[in-house]
Amino acid sequence: MNALVKSATIIDPKSDFHNETVDILIEKGVISNISKRISNPKNHKEIKLDNLHISQGWFDSSVSFGEPGYEERETIENGLKTAALSGFTSVAVNANTNPVIDSHADIHFLKLKAEKHATNLYPIGALTRNSDGKVLAEMFDMKNAGAVAFYDYKHPIDDPNLMKLALQYASNFNGLVCSFPQESKISGLGVMNENITSTSLGLKGNPALAEELQVARDLFILDYAEAKLHIPTISTAKSVELIRAAKKKKLNVTCSVAIHNLIFTDEELSTFNTNFKVLPSLRTQKDIDALIEGIKDGTIDMITSDHNPIDIEDKKIEFDYAKYGTIGLESAFGALNSIFTIKKTIELLTKGKERFGIESSSISIGNKADLSLFNPNENSIFSKEQMTSRSKNSIFENRELKGIVYGIIANNKMILSK
Repeated sequence: MNALVKSATIIDPKSDFHNETVDILIEKGVISNISKRISNPKNHKEIKLDNLHISQGWFDSSVSFGEPGYEERETIENGLKTAALSGFTSVAVNANTNPVIDSHADIHFLKLKAEKHATNLYPIGALTRNSDGKVLAEMFDMKNAGAVAFYDYKHPIDDPNLMKLALQYASNFNGLVCSFPQESKISGLGVMNENITSTSLGLKGNPALAEELQVARDLFILDYAEAKLHIPTISTAKSVELIRAAKKKKLNVTCSVAIHNLIFTDEELSTFNTNFKVLPSLRTQKDIDALIEGIKDGTIDMITSDHNPIDIEDKKIEFDYAKYGTIGLESAFGALNSIFTIKKTIELLTKGKERFGIESSSISIGNKADLSLFNPNENSIFSKEQMTSRSKNSIFENRELKGIVYGIIANNKMILSK
C-alpha cells in the first residue's frame, strides 16, 4: 500500500516530528519520508483531510465481538472494520463467545479469522475452562498459540486458591492474568450501584464494597504469588486507593477503567434505559473524580471502551433482565476528547500495549505505518447512523462528542471513512 498523507499534524512524543504539520510518504506499508512538503512523482494516492492529525495506532485492551456463536451480535470481520473506522489498529478480544475461547485451537481460530485485516486482533484466552471458575484452562498452550492474557470476561474468580494457582502457574511463562473485580456474594442480584438512586428507582443495588473486597483480596494473593496481575475496569474511589497503595509496594499490578465510567453517574438510570446497564455499574461523581485523578497520577494504567455488543432482544426488555454491556469503539475517541486534552486523549488511547506484549511503532522514517487519523476539533451528536457495529447498544447514543475519526493506516492497508 502506497500513499502520500498531506498536511498532517503528528501527535507522538516519541517522534522527532511531534506537534509538527508535515507530509508523510508511505511505501509498501513503511514510512519512507516525513517532510514539510513532499512531491508525488509516482502518483501515489494522496490523503487530504480537514484538520488532519495523526498518532501512533490506538489500542483497546477489552473488546468483545460475538463470533463464534453469537454472530448476531457481531462478527470478527465487521468488528475489525468497526475498530478500524474507530481509529484502533490493535484490539485485545475477550473470550466470551460460544464456545468460550479456552484452548489452543480456539486461539488459532480467532487469529485465522483476523488475518489480512488492517486492525490486529490479539486473543485473550479464558482463565478457566468454559469461564466457569472451576478448573484452569490450557493457559500455556493458548500462550503458545498467541493469547496475550487470560481472563474470564465479567466472571469473578470466587475461589481464592484458584486465583493463587493461576498467578503462580502463569508466572512460569510470563503470562498475564486478569481478574474481574467483583465479589459475587456481596454483589448478589444487584443490577446497578447501591446508592440513594437505586433505592428511589426500586432496583437492587450492587455496592462498591463488592468491587473493593475483590480488589483487596487479589492484591493480597498477588503479593504472595509474586506474579503479575491486570485488574480490568475498576469503578470506585476505594479501588483506586487500593491499587495506588499496591503500586507503592512495588506489586506487579496494572488496571484499566471503562470510558463510560469516567463520564456517567448512576443518576442516568432514572429513565431505565438499558444501554446504561453496564458492569461494573455506573457509580457516583465522587468515584468519577477519583478515577480521573487515578488516570492523571498513573495509578490507572489504561482506558478501554469495554466494547460489548448485545443484540436488541437482550436489551429491549425489563431492566432487571437486560444483559450488561455497551458498545464503545465508535465513541471512544470523541468521549475521551470531551474530558481530556488531545495530548492526554492520545496518550490514553496508545497506552497498554507493552503490558499485553504488543509492539509499538513511533511515527519515524523507516518504521512501519501503524497510524490513527483524526480531527480533534469537530463536534457531532453520536447517532445510530454513525454506528457500524451490528448491535446498536451504545451508552453514548444522542450524546455530543468532540472530534471525529477518519480511520487507520496499518498492516499495509488503509481504512478510511472519507
